[in-house]
Amino acid sequence: MNAGRQPSPTFAHDDDLPRVPLPSLDATGERFLAWCAPLLTDAELARTREALTAFLRPGGEGRALHAALERYDAEDGVHSWLDTFWPYRYLGRRDRIALNANFFFLFNDTGEAQAERAAGLVAGALDYKLRLDGQELPPAVQRGRPLSMEQNKYLFSATRIPGVEQDTVRVPYTAKWPGPSRARHIAVFFRGGIVRMDVLGPDGRPHTPEEIAAGLRGIMKSEPAPEPSPGHLTTKARAEWAASRQALLDLHPANRRALDTVETALFCLCLEDFTPESTLEACDHLLHGDAAGRWFDKAVSLIVFGDGRAGINIEHCGLDGTTVLGFVDDLLGTPAAEHARRSGARPQGPPATEPVEFILDEPLRADIRAAAAAFAAYAAATATETVSFEGFGAERIKRLRTSPDAFAQLAYQLAHRRAKGITGATYESIATRQFRRGRTEAMRVVTPEVLRFVAAMDDPAAGADERRSAFRTAAGAHIRRAKQCQDGQAPEQHLWELELIQRRRGAELGVTEPPPLFASPGWLRMRDDYLSTSSAPSANIQYFGFGSTSERCIGVAYVLLPDRFHVYLSTPRAVADGMHAFAAELRRAVEEIEDLLAAEPPREPVP
Repeated sequence: MNAGRQPSPTFAHDDDLPRVPLPSLDATGERFLAWCAPLLTDAELARTREALTAFLRPGGEGRALHAALERYDAEDGVHSWLDTFWPYRYLGRRDRIALNANFFFLFNDTGEAQAERAAGLVAGALDYKLRLDGQELPPAVQRGRPLSMEQNKYLFSATRIPGVEQDTVRVPYTAKWPGPSRARHIAVFFRGGIVRMDVLGPDGRPHTPEEIAAGLRGIMKSEPAPEPSPGHLTTKARAEWAASRQALLDLHPANRRALDTVETALFCLCLEDFTPESTLEACDHLLHGDAAGRWFDKAVSLIVFGDGRAGINIEHCGLDGTTVLGFVDDLLGTPAAEHARRSGARPQGPPATEPVEFILDEPLRADIRAAAAAFAAYAAATATETVSFEGFGAERIKRLRTSPDAFAQLAYQLAHRRAKGITGATYESIATRQFRRGRTEAMRVVTPEVLRFVAAMDDPAAGADERRSAFRTAAGAHIRRAKQCQDGQAPEQHLWELELIQRRRGAELGVTEPPPLFASPGWLRMRDDYLSTSSAPSANIQYFGFGSTSERCIGVAYVLLPDRFHVYLSTPRAVADGMHAFAAELRRAVEEIEDLLAAEPPREPVP
């Protein structure tokens, strides 16, 4: 009998999960050529094949770099051959992370007033944190397989710290900060001010939601902050923000204490003093908002608008969408009163609050004002749109006998071709948490089968049967490639890490010049996104979103549920016409493909 069986501790399986497989160099080379080929002319493909052949030759550059990666993967203490890759990918970027890297979820509405909604979210987060601390959260499982819970260590008191050459992370569960966070406070942002609020009492028990709500109402009676908010500085390019942070530290010892308060806070709670006029406006403010009320380096920022609508902004370096969805589903799937009961919350008087005050001089004030103006202009230069299919979702797609994700991705390809007249490189994020410290794999969506499907849909000579056959063939190819990625057998991150090894250790390994492969048309074209896509399937959220990844890219964040399909699009305003055309064509493509599959004659019964 299992009635009294205790669940496994949260991190019970993490060290026993299989390692991310390191593909062979030859297998990666073969997949890379197949993946980039649909995007290339014959001449470009020939040049890429020549560069790849040179890279793979016995005794050549690729062999030396791959051998170094194999040695690294075998070292004691290394969990994955990607252990160095991930910090570089996220912490090594030198542009701004606000809007460019952070992502958001817009939660479902509850009808609660602002203070009550915010207090309920805080109560849920504290319940989650205390269960995480005690390893009482059951390990996540997918199709019977346990998933890595490692990223949960980045949910509370985690803060990205800007660096001149590469950022670092201030986070619990590390040698510098062993075990869970012992912080008892959150950082509350309102009208450009920051207030420390102790939401856990001296004994570690949470305050009740009613006490937290009362404390928040007190904060919301305050006047706008007299000084400009240093939160604006977190929107700067990383090296520039590192210089500004150092200027804060050099100016006055109080600034070190203020930074310490924000950086060690369990999370940020951002209270907006306005009500968005539309769902799109709410999404946009969750993505960027007024940076006076944000600290974009903080791992988790819960955001509540004046009418009680709410969402979350996530710093990406330690957290991927699936981990955050687990947190959000727990947060929103249980009433605040139950969170409070489960966490042991008890009345203990008003939560202690204290303004977080920075000492500024005129150069720092000017720096903050300049950062605020630059980011406001950057946000204004980003165009966004939502596309909603109510009553149509994964349930209907499954009845059409196809994969919901393949349906969505093929609709994107058809819409993009019609909107822009081109089939361009498309990225899709594939979760790989079934591996030890697994994160994501980069899938490239465009296949020869996709090209044939898109062509058939606009070929007057192609009949319905031919178009359906092309769709199902393309959907099958999509599913097979996604499975490759889920199994850790994709080429892009492998080759990317070899490129990075050459930069870091080329002289030592005898590879003093960058291999021509990394300047080949195939390598450059495959990674030049026209569409950057990712999904977040949760019944507790309305929209998911992020910024585009290049000057011509459309960011496509989608929530595909049994009964609805919501998409948030973003792109630079200079090319917004293409995004708006894509949105219109997406509505048409979804309807056309649904009608095409629905009209398929019934299958003959098997004798």
